[in-house]
Amino acid sequence: MPISATPFAAGTGLLPLVRLLQLASPALPVGAYTYSQGLEWAVESGAVRTEVDAAVWIGDLLQWNLARFEAPLLACQLAAWAVGNDAEVARLNGDFLASRETAELRAETVQMGWSLMKLLTQLDAFAALPGWRVRLLAIDTPCFPCAWSAAAAAWQVPVAQALAAYLWAWAENQVMAAVKAVPLGQGAGQRLLAALGQRIPQLVEVARSLPEAQWSNYTPGLAIASSRHETQYTRLFRS
Repeated sequence: MPISATPFAAGTGLLPLVRLLQLASPALPVGAYTYSQGLEWAVESGAVRTEVDAAVWIGDLLQWNLARFEAPLLACQLAAWAVGNDAEVARLNGDFLASRETAELRAETVQMGWSLMKLLTQLDAFAALPGWRVRLLAIDTPCFPCAWSAAAAAWQVPVAQALAAYLWAWAENQVMAAVKAVPLGQGAGQRLLAALGQRIPQLVEVARSLPEAQWSNYTPGLAIASSRHETQYTRLFRS
């Protein structure tokens, strides 16, 4: 059969992946690139000076913060959205907001959540899913994971793929912040991403299997860095 005659429906199974790529893209207009989540202060203080330092800082946060709290919470929100348990979505959203240890970190997730929610309500692709716009708007102060999981659930993205993309997008933003702030070369940035990306499949499995009673975002270094960044004299980033 000539390519021009191939039925369009043959490729529809790829649509969730395409939507996921859109959600994980640096082009998503939520302002992620303006935040370093304390990394800028770590550079200023001398804790992160080299590619190796950046690998340790970002890798530790990915393993002990994202994979053990934010990603498991995101997985539960995906499940709650999918079965229509909006009360559970709201509870998890409140837990995430309460877990932000500094004003900067809370303002970051609220701003990004609001920006993504605004974007989703304007997208025809999201409006085609009945009831999702109303359900999302009903959430009080949606944080970024809440809005992100709503889109992933509405577009029927598989959970493992959604978690991998979410962790990748976070890691990519952190690496790009390090490239600017340390500074590092583009080659160093790609080496960091390759190493971090190799760890993501295992961290996704951890996130999917971790009971809520064992969730933890205990990373005091991040809390200190974020607190100090709030009064840092010169800054490129908002957190």
